[in-house]
Amino acid sequence: MAEAFIRTAMRADLDAVKHLLAETWHATYDPLIGAEKVGEITGRWHSREALESRLSAPNSEFLVADTGSGIAGMAFASQNGREITLHQLYVAPAHQGEGVGTKLVGELLTCFIGAETMRVEVASANANALAFYRACGFASDGSDPVTEETTGMDHVTLVLDIPEQHRWNAL
Repeated sequence: MAEAFIRTAMRADLDAVKHLLAETWHATYDPLIGAEKVGEITGRWHSREALESRLSAPNSEFLVADTGSGIAGMAFASQNGREITLHQLYVAPAHQGEGVGTKLVGELLTCFIGAETMRVEVASANANALAFYRACGFASDGSDPVTEETTGMDHVTLVLDIPEQHRWNAL
C-alpha cells in the first residue's frame, strides 16, 4: 500500500483520472445498471473534455490522490455561498479502505472560504459509498430520494456540518 498525497489536479493527470473513473464506475455500477450503460455514461460524463473543464471551473477544487506511481483517487467540489457541493469523489478499487477518500474529504474541507456545510448526492444502492460518507460524519438531509435521469438510480442527499476547526472566513 503506497501512501497517497493530495494535490491539485493538473492537465497531465486527466488520462489517469479518466481511467480511474471508468474502472471505479464499472466496479461499482455494472451490477446495478449494466456494463453497457456504465460505459455510455463514463464516456460522456468522464471524457477528457469534461474533466478538463473542471480544471478551471470557478469556485471549485479538483484534487487527486497521488501515490507517486499513479492516481489512487480524485475529488471535485464547488462552492455556492456557505455550501460546498461534492460532485465527485472516487477511489480506485485497489486503494479503497486505505484512507484515500477520507484524505480527499479532509482536504476539501480546508479549500473553501466561508463554507459551513458540504453536500453530496449518493446512489441509494451504493451501500459502500453511503457507509463511507456516514463514517465521515455526513447525515441525511431528510429529503426524499430523487431519481437521477441518466442512470435511473435513486439518490439520497447527505450533508456534513463542517467542524469549526476546518472553517475559515478570511485570508
